[in-house]
Amino acid sequence: MKTNESSLTSLISAFSRAYHSKYDTPKIFDDFIALDLITKKEFVDIRENMIKGIQFFNHEIANELKDQPDEILKWITQVQLSPTPLARAAFCENVLLREMVLGVEQYVILGAGLDTFCFRHPELQARLEIFEVDYPTTQDFKKVRLANANYQIPDNLHFVAMDFTKEFTSQNLVEAGFIANKKTFFSLLGVSYYLTKDENAQLINELFATVPAGSSIVFDYADDKLFEEKGLSNRVQNMLQMASASGEQMKSCFAYNEIEKILEDSGLLIYEHLTPTAINNQFFSHRSDYFSAFETIHFIHAVKK
Repeated sequence: MKTNESSLTSLISAFSRAYHSKYDTPKIFDDFIALDLITKKEFVDIRENMIKGIQFFNHEIANELKDQPDEILKWITQVQLSPTPLARAAFCENVLLREMVLGVEQYVILGAGLDTFCFRHPELQARLEIFEVDYPTTQDFKKVRLANANYQIPDNLHFVAMDFTKEFTSQNLVEAGFIANKKTFFSLLGVSYYLTKDENAQLINELFATVPAGSSIVFDYADDKLFEEKGLSNRVQNMLQMASASGEQMKSCFAYNEIEKILEDSGLLIYEHLTPTAINNQFFSHRSDYFSAFETIHFIHAVKK
């Protein structure tokens, strides 16, 4: 991934979280720091580009809301951009906080981007070591943004520069202070789609090779309808097209028994599995706006036996 590509991906993700924090009620996941990591110009530029792109997402909505740019942006963020990132972040962090009660001492965020967990939870500084794993260029970009926003990097936050999608090496974690025999929680969000089935299996196996029993992972995956399901306002196919256009084609989807087998082969048991229906019931029910759970996307929490 090139510098500008990693930056753009991180910025758009941060934009969707910042928009939700600033404008949506009730909150699904409140990343109240995301806005600090985006310049005013970037926020305006992304906003304008999204509004101008409404014809790509939905012709009828483009005509219906042609004189309402703010409503167009709300529609795009709530229908296309934000449902999965917000819900999976909320699910993941809720699980992490529960797992800390059970003894988790280390949190490894794979593909961290402009993640702000560490800065939203300063009260955990003495209890949780956090390792952010991502491309070197993405991490350099984030460090600049943190400095510009006057955020000090706390002692419990460790940056691990690595393209883990090509090759995960636990030695890089260890060199950053990771202790293999401590109970660890991993998050792998928005990544599995871009790896082949074999690459997903190999990565999970390597993640759990040395950590103790009780360590666990939260990740999202697409089910075996990914490439045929159109979704609300064609949003599933839009997602595939946008990924391909950005040079990151989605490569894999899974039947549930395939996911179960991959995890079982690495010594993990599925503790919690949220289907699209379950995600919708947990995070989007009783709303009066455009939000609903993305078709084909599932969340998993799996624990090492």
